[in-house]
Amino acid sequence: MLLSIITINFNNLEGLKKTMASVLGQTWTAFEYIVIDGGSTDGSATYIESQSQYIDYWVSEPDNGIYNAMNKGIKVARRYFFKLLFGWNKLSCPQFFTAC
Repeated sequence: MLLSIITINFNNLEGLKKTMASVLGQTWTAFEYIVIDGGSTDGSATYIESQSQYIDYWVSEPDNGIYNAMNKGIKVARRYFFKLLFGWNKLSCPQFFTAC
């Protein structure tokens, strides 16, 4: 499958941790992972950097809102399909992509 997973975050470190854990805990891992952070000041960027070995692309910089952040992620996505997850979403189970 040609899939990019894009996580959008702004100042929601605890939600981001849950979202990233649900993505990185997937049993099927043949996806590209992109994290777009809007220049958070709550430690989100430090956390993202600590997980960077599992992330294909990430940036933490101010943007012009959620839609601008989504477009940033879509622009860098190299796969045909994409799934947007925000810092307050998580995948329901570790087999989310193999079950669908």
